[in-house]
Amino acid sequence: MFMADASARKPTSRTGIKKSATPRVHRAKKETEQPTPAVPKEIIRTVGRRKSAIARVRLTPGKGTITVNDKDFTTYFPYFEFWKEIESPLVLTDTRTAVDISIRVYGGGVRGQAEAVRHGIAQGLVKMNPEWKKTLRSEGFITRDPRVKERKKPGLKRARRAPQFSKR
Repeated sequence: MFMADASARKPTSRTGIKKSATPRVHRAKKETEQPTPAVPKEIIRTVGRRKSAIARVRLTPGKGTITVNDKDFTTYFPYFEFWKEIESPLVLTDTRTAVDISIRVYGGGVRGQAEAVRHGIAQGLVKMNPEWKKTLRSEGFITRDPRVKERKKPGLKRARRAPQFSKR
């Protein structure tokens, strides 16, 4: 194929796609400053998970009550250590007295349930105010902990524990 005038062609890249004559201009989005809400305007629902425990968390505007399976969280979780763990995202974001939290939790043990509740509350706070995501992530409250119990393998007593070897 013979071309009479090579300069009449549009320049192409190595892939053969024609380049446009005018460069694209990227426009910056308008930044609108909104006040950071400390109280949710509507009901926020999230799910928190840890091991085999699942916590369905509901945040509403209120005075700061936390109920777990229709009981006060201090009666449901028996130890002070769990109370501090559950309240830690609220204390970090200073919303302990701004929201009422209702939680349904099932599966797993007490420790896994407490960590699932903490994960769900942190997810809800991020939905409430996305600016808190950085601080909550730095404390490790946003990331779901993927560690679960390893399955038992055949020929072993547990996941890795082999039967005791007897030489004689």
